[in-house]
Amino acid sequence: MKTLGVDLAAATKKTAVAVIEWSGGAAKLVHLELDVDDQGIVDLFGTCDMAGVDCPVGWPDALVPFLTGHAAFDAGPVLAHDGIAGRRLLAYRDTDRFVTARTGLIPLSVSADRLAHPAMRCAVIQAKVAALHGPQARDGSGRLAEVYPAASLKIWGLNGRGYKGRGIPEAERLGVLLDALRSQAPGWTWPGTGTNWPDRTTCSTPSSLRSPPAPWPAVARSCPAKPRPPPR
Repeated sequence: MKTLGVDLAAATKKTAVAVIEWSGGAAKLVHLELDVDDQGIVDLFGTCDMAGVDCPVGWPDALVPFLTGHAAFDAGPVLAHDGIAGRRLLAYRDTDRFVTARTGLIPLSVSADRLAHPAMRCAVIQAKVAALHGPQARDGSGRLAEVYPAASLKIWGLNGRGYKGRGIPEAERLGVLLDALRSQAPGWTWPGTGTNWPDRTTCSTPSSLRSPPAPWPAVARSCPAKPRPPPR
């Protein structure tokens, strides 16, 4: 089984992908790449059994009629979301509320925060994937899953806070996180190091190591024993 993880940015720059091959209870990182364009993601999707993307794959159901009503000067759908409670339905999806209820974390809003730009790119990539491989369900029941690495790390009992960045403190926190992963998954291999996992000293240099481990939540997401978030 191969899983693709995509740390999606709004543009090719800073977009990272990783492919993990799973066999006999072990995992091996077989592909790692930075600055990946849309076609690269689509091509890798075609070679993998499951793909996890660290980006919202859709918008709140209430948002479309709200915007359509506003554009058409139809006050009904707009006034239906008057007040803070109504606006929360426009800002957050059922998926977001599921994550908050299960982990206590509050995801960024895809419609009212800086995730909007990457989400637009994600929608385009989904359309490109659909053209070659058919439409992919957005609830994780097929080959595509939206993943939230911070929530996954928390559920796994790992500290996913404060490791992003280029400073020494961030590199040290990343080293602690990798040590914890190494102890929990000794059978996983990291190519090019001669060891099962990268040494702590490598954490301060390759920017790829600072990317969230999107392929791992993708694997957990494909397991039927795991709870699935409700449809949007």
